[in-house]
Amino acid sequence: MNEPLPPLTEIDPRGLIADAFAMEGLGLSECRTIFLDWAVWLPDGVDAAALLPALSAHYAHMDPAHPMRQVLNEGLDTAEAPARRGGAKARRRD
Repeated sequence: MNEPLPPLTEIDPRGLIADAFAMEGLGLSECRTIFLDWAVWLPDGVDAAALLPALSAHYAHMDPAHPMRQVLNEGLDTAEAPARRGGAKARRRD
């Protein structure tokens, strides 16, 4: 069973992503800047990566050719990618 999505006011409190989808003529770089602004201004303790699936679901009905759609998809791909272990521990062969 699918869990209900959190309210959009919790996911996009300043409406930045909604505004981006409403703007025509935005390029990929502008959408990435808006997305970064969205992530930076989330309330303390809120994990942007954890909100991405719900954010993407809320805007799934929007124009698939809009560059913000690509930015959201890239964010989802990055959030799901496994973290690389670095440092001395990764170089050791136990």
